[in-house]
Amino acid sequence: MARFKRILLKLSGESLMGEQKYGIDEKRLAEYAQQIKEISDMGVQIGIVIGGGNIFRGLKGAGKGFDRVKGDQMGMLATTINGLGLSSALTAAGCPNTVLTAIRMEPIGELYTKWKAIDAMEQGKVAIMVGGTGNPYFTTDTGSSLRGIEIEADVMLKGTRVDGVYTADPEKDSSAVKFQEITFDEIYNRNLKVMDLTATTMCKENGLSIYVFNMDVPGNLKKVMEGEPIGTLVHA
Repeated sequence: MARFKRILLKLSGESLMGEQKYGIDEKRLAEYAQQIKEISDMGVQIGIVIGGGNIFRGLKGAGKGFDRVKGDQMGMLATTINGLGLSSALTAAGCPNTVLTAIRMEPIGELYTKWKAIDAMEQGKVAIMVGGTGNPYFTTDTGSSLRGIEIEADVMLKGTRVDGVYTADPEKDSSAVKFQEITFDEIYNRNLKVMDLTATTMCKENGLSIYVFNMDVPGNLKKVMEGEPIGTLVHA
């Protein structure tokens, strides 16, 4: 029996690069698709939001002279490219899915509504929601919080390259200690970077817990769904 019935899975664009410095690593994409199919086969309803940092990041572009709004719109298109890549990989793995876009992009995907996403998930399809919120100045973290709340997910699973939330950055500080669980207030007080402030505040105010885990280890997504304590639960 899966630990959660309906999830919002947030994947970072950077993680799709795999060992590369840019773009999409087909091997990593296929591994992710396999992991997603494993839990779909368990009967879990899955909504997915992907970042675009492997292709373009609006905020970074703004620092290089891009207009911030145009830069963020380029970022929305980057998430769409990633979503199409994941859709293709899921189809190849035999996992039905649909792409829903925050802004009109037919025939690339259907325009997102909460009801289209829920309808797709209830039919056993993975709902891949791209284009962020459709608005500039909002990160894909905030987009995933918004979508997770809208689709009434039981939890947001944040797949990253670290295996949870630590007292400090474990990649920079060897004395960093991992939390099994932590409250949103503790995250604020300790100034820990789980997601940006807008995203975590939305989750806190709407009762959506976040589970942070390492998605880059094949089989980990299924372990989370089976209740193995391999990450960190962030809750109210």
